[in-house]
Amino acid sequence: MEKIILSFEEALLSLDRLRIKELIEQATKNDTNIQVVEKLVVPALEKIGAGWQNGDIALSQVYMSGRICEELIDEILPAKSPDRKSQPKMAIAALDDYHLLGKRIVYSVLRSSGFELQDYGRQNSESMVKKAIEDEIRILLVSTLMLPSALAIKDLRNQFNEKQVSIKIVVGGAPFLFDSNLWKEVGADAMGKNASESVVLVSKIMGDLS
Repeated sequence: MEKIILSFEEALLSLDRLRIKELIEQATKNDTNIQVVEKLVVPALEKIGAGWQNGDIALSQVYMSGRICEELIDEILPAKSPDRKSQPKMAIAALDDYHLLGKRIVYSVLRSSGFELQDYGRQNSESMVKKAIEDEIRILLVSTLMLPSALAIKDLRNQFNEKQVSIKIVVGGAPFLFDSNLWKEVGADAMGKNASESVVLVSKIMGDLS
């Protein structure tokens, strides 16, 4: 798998869409579309991100790789599924972050798994609380990339508590991978390490709410 990840990374950096498509088709012969995202797309993007941090890759390459993968995810993880699930209202958002790819992946995986949820895009804590209350959201998934955004989830939880709103908050993103207890410290109900795990967590929370 490491070899195909490297080839996929090289194809992204060279903007070779034909090669990217070939590699995806090759990967889907052995894995499901969701597994391909988790085992191929995400690791390749992580390598590209590390390359930028090390000064080996231009920011423009990081940006274009992300955009190509967003288009790719929309294509291989269909927005609609014939088997929609009976569920409480859900939404997903990035909190004070401009890096939306992680949120996009989780959103697509959940939709392709039969869940329905609203995409709030990028929000600050005040606007997110307002939208969630207006839409009567019961499960809120929050994606963060930077530590300050992760810490801001504590304020998000406090605002819901002050308004006496019962809502389950599921968090994800790099800060929570670096500190395995951070999600508890900020008042979240669960933390997903990857997009596939979010499906399991949401299913469990749905069971708890029913």
